[in-house]
Amino acid sequence: MSKAIVKLAYRQVINAACKSDFEKNVLFASYQEFLIKSQAYNPGNRLKTFDEMKNNDGRAATLHFKLSFSVGYFIETLKNRVPDLFDNAGNNILFEAPRFELIASDITNADAHQVAINYVLPELTLLTIFGEHMVLTANNGEDTFTLKMQDNLSIISYKEFSPAALALNGFNTSNKPEKFIQ
Repeated sequence: MSKAIVKLAYRQVINAACKSDFEKNVLFASYQEFLIKSQAYNPGNRLKTFDEMKNNDGRAATLHFKLSFSVGYFIETLKNRVPDLFDNAGNNILFEAPRFELIASDITNADAHQVAINYVLPELTLLTIFGEHMVLTANNGEDTFTLKMQDNLSIISYKEFSPAALALNGFNTSNKPEKFIQ
């Protein structure tokens, strides 16, 4: 297998069934903000759901962005660690950028409120794949780790490298271990 530069994203869906304090805080804060911000797209309170608001006024799609400010503090408390995503050694995986998404909501039913946070990981080098497991590195072969493909984890960018390009970036492109190369 050729080595490749990949970008991964992990999607955390948060709804009324959530259990952690982080999820409960995100859900509560974003719902309260939805009740306030959605008024601009719901004249006379005749619309109840986020979908109805989007269908009636396309500008309601900006609620994704507008609600993201209400949860920024809670995302910062993660210290760039993706909740519920660990390598095979049990270490948290770091993300570089979160993307907030309003999936569904209803001004009359807080239990219908559902959001997602998409954690985008920094570029990683995919060294090889063993079954459902990816061997990855962030630093030219140092700090290698294994990550299992799982629900809500996606490869969002993939770029293969030729052996010549890898050699220029400091990777051992032979089949021999580094200490045996002369």
